[in-house]
Amino acid sequence: MIVTSADWAVSAERYDSADATSLRRAYYREVAGRYWRRPATEAEVDAGLTGDGAELLAAPTGRFLVGRVGSVAAACGGVLLLDAERAELTRVFVRPELRGTGGARLLLTALETAAVELGARRLVLNTRLDLVEARALYVRSGYREIPVYCPGRPYAEICYGKELAPVPA
Repeated sequence: MIVTSADWAVSAERYDSADATSLRRAYYREVAGRYWRRPATEAEVDAGLTGDGAELLAAPTGRFLVGRVGSVAAACGGVLLLDAERAELTRVFVRPELRGTGGARLLLTALETAAVELGARRLVLNTRLDLVEARALYVRSGYREIPVYCPGRPYAEICYGKELAPVPA
């Protein structure tokens, strides 16, 4: 699957490719740094990515997408099947210097399409209250606050869900 706009292209990619790994590291560095209110060290980023379950973001359980502006890997996100009807949106990230350029909306649309292609009828996600930009994107994109679906998961301060339209035949 490839989704494009004038400046952006989003396509499926292995979660462990060089570009995907760079984006996953940037994602973790930002969310951990914001949580700790200080820059995350490389050792902390390494520790955070160890055993994070990213390998599940591959067929048949999920998909990982990378967004590019030209040849620059600029955004990423994944979908993970939770059960026969639900998929979880995870690791959604746009490099700060490219926010506001339409990439987040395109990435989110591509992730929703990937979830439908995996068989999901509903997307759910959890996030932190301090990630206000992400929360605003989700609400603008039709996600609504839902009860916690992942009890006991650290940093899951608020959950959102969205019903997905089936892919036309």
